[in-house]
Order: sequence, then C-alpha cells, then structure tokens
Amino acid sequence: MKTSSSHKTVQPDISISECSYSKVLEIIANKWSALVIYALEDGIIRYGEISRRIDGISKKMLTQTLRQLERDGLVQRDMTPAVPPIVEYSLTKLGESLLEPLSALKQWTRTNYSLVELARSSFDQANEKE
Repeated sequence: MKTSSSHKTVQPDISISECSYSKVLEIIANKWSALVIYALEDGIIRYGEISRRIDGISKKMLTQTLRQLERDGLVQRDMTPAVPPIVEYSLTKLGESLLEPLSALKQWTRTNYSLVELARSSFDQANEKE
C-alpha cells in the first residue's frame, strides 16, 4: 500500500525475506557466482580450467561457489574415477536459463559502466569540498 507525500504510515511492499527476486539475487549477485556461470557457458569444463579462466578467484572460493551453485541446481558436477579423479562441471538446464539475463546484464555493463564511473567521479569531486 503506497501513499503520496502525506504522513500516513506506509506498509513495506518489498521484503527481503519474502521476495523471490531478492532470494535469487542472493545466488547470482555474488560476483564469483556470475563469473563461474560465465566460465561454464560454453559447456563441460574441468575445475582447473575454471580456475585459470577466472582471474583472482582462490581455490577455496571456487570450491565454495561451485558447491553452492550445485546445491542451487545451477551446476552439475560429474566425477570419473581415475588417478587422479576427473571432475567436470557444467550448467544444468536451470543454470543455462540464467545465461540470457546475465548476458543482458553484461551488455548493459559494456554500454553503461563508463557512465557509472563518470557519475562516481563527479559525486566524489563534488563531495571532496565538504
């Protein structure tokens, strides 16, 4: 229930605990999750290759991210018994369905991030004087 500029009590219409959108953001808003999904967009890939493709990710963070994405049903982990074991990762159908919205976000970033940086710089310069 929204009100105009009057001083009535306004009930929240956005809830972190109940909004499914915020729950999905918990999954993909993590920078590593999105980057792992991008690394898997071309198909089946081994752990070491994912690690090499994502600059700056630690082994611990990559393992945690892959496990969480697997738990969320976005990534499939397949292990082939060998010495050493062969572990491969791929996106599930559900994970593949995220590629389109993430690609749109990637395109928005390419088009607009320079404007975000300019706005930040202008804001910082204006607030330096305070």
